[in-house]
Amino acid sequence: FIFIALPIVMLGVMNRASAATAEDLDRDSRQALQTLYKTSPLAEHLSRTAKAVFVFPNIVKAGLLFGGSYGEGELIKGSKVVDYYNSVTGAWGLQAGAQSYGYAMFLMTDKAVRYVEESHGWEIGVGPTVVVVDEGVAKNLSTSTLKDDAYAFIFSQQGLMAGVSIEGTKISRIKR
Repeated sequence: FIFIALPIVMLGVMNRASAATAEDLDRDSRQALQTLYKTSPLAEHLSRTAKAVFVFPNIVKAGLLFGGSYGEGELIKGSKVVDYYNSVTGAWGLQAGAQSYGYAMFLMTDKAVRYVEESHGWEIGVGPTVVVVDEGVAKNLSTSTLKDDAYAFIFSQQGLMAGVSIEGTKISRIKR
């Protein structure tokens, strides 16, 4: 049953998370960043010094033992959209439910930006260091302690599934 249900669940996840056009994705990404900045002053501070920002305004995650997540986003340098990307994660284990969330990853070093450009994406957990910022991490970060290549913020969580992680996520360039 699981092997039949998983492809059906994942098709639904991918359809729901897909942006219709580049213009829709641009609008959704701008709105997502504004939502993040309202709830996290640290994210807004990082945006001022980041070399680039990945924004994925709507990731949809679903699973029943096996699961995954999918969403589309963009890479922004300054105020310019450089390219469009998707974010895909596969998972197995004790899980059941569905949820949606957004995430933004602030690329703080030229090394991180070069990695994205040369590999046409990013496999989280491989390459430059990414720190997922939660309330505990945010309390201990200051301008003098920001030393990692990238900082990721997960926001706007909705649904019934415990936990969100971007570890094991593959970010790949797409055409829009």
